[in-house]
Amino acid sequence: MLVRLHQHRVPKPWGRIDVPDAFALDGESEPLGEIWFQRPGGEGDALLVKYLFTSERLSIQVHPDDEAARAVGLPRGKDEAWLVLGAEPSARIGIATKQPVNAEQLREAALDGSVVDLVDWRPVEPGDAFYSPAGTIHSIGAGLTLLEVQQNADVTYRLYDFGRPRELHLDEGIKAAKTGLEIKKSTARPIDGIRSVVVEGPKFIVERWSPGRGSLAADELGPLWLIPLKSPVSANGELLEQPGVWIADSSVSLEIGAGGELLIAYEGGSIRPSA
Repeated sequence: MLVRLHQHRVPKPWGRIDVPDAFALDGESEPLGEIWFQRPGGEGDALLVKYLFTSERLSIQVHPDDEAARAVGLPRGKDEAWLVLGAEPSARIGIATKQPVNAEQLREAALDGSVVDLVDWRPVEPGDAFYSPAGTIHSIGAGLTLLEVQQNADVTYRLYDFGRPRELHLDEGIKAAKTGLEIKKSTARPIDGIRSVVVEGPKFIVERWSPGRGSLAADELGPLWLIPLKSPVSANGELLEQPGVWIADSSVSLEIGAGGELLIAYEGGSIRPSA
């Protein structure tokens, strides 16, 4: 079964009015920060797909891992991955800290703002991708259009918010944080002539499919999230257009035409076989 997911548009103080044309809505006056793609009753789905649009830096934040999340009654933690679709020349992503610090040092840095300099800010450009495991201290910079794939958990602990009057979560965030992690930019890894792995981690994998035909297994392996970036793309004979995300609960036949591009995300750390 193939289902087109519902769009949930989320205004954010760091969002943008001038979003790319494919995402714009007439009469939208608040800065658009995120578009979430979910199916009704999909709170239990393993993954969540979002688009992000930034005009300012997001808060410096951290997400708990599965163990920490379940300890406070949440179903899962939040690993996430970012794929850069558009970037202004000065755009940066802050991911991980430059060196390890202890809990007391991290608290002091969050309170006095020096956590901004503790974070490793990296220049990015379209095509870059990162897998950010739970516990990574991070922030998204201004001037970016991103696709985000994450574990389906709405849990964020803000450590520093650049002067915006929003709640911080120092106790929870410091407890969840893992400093001094080494996070490398992902390098695409070919699987065959059509498929390549864009990002992979223990919680999920994102593939990129180039023009051609193929099939991918779902069924007992769990659903597939289909994210067309460029047309033409079809699944089981149905045309998939941007901006949209589809979920396939059973194995799916895919055709990517000339110039087309498709991302596919699925849970787990193992490459899916062809159907």
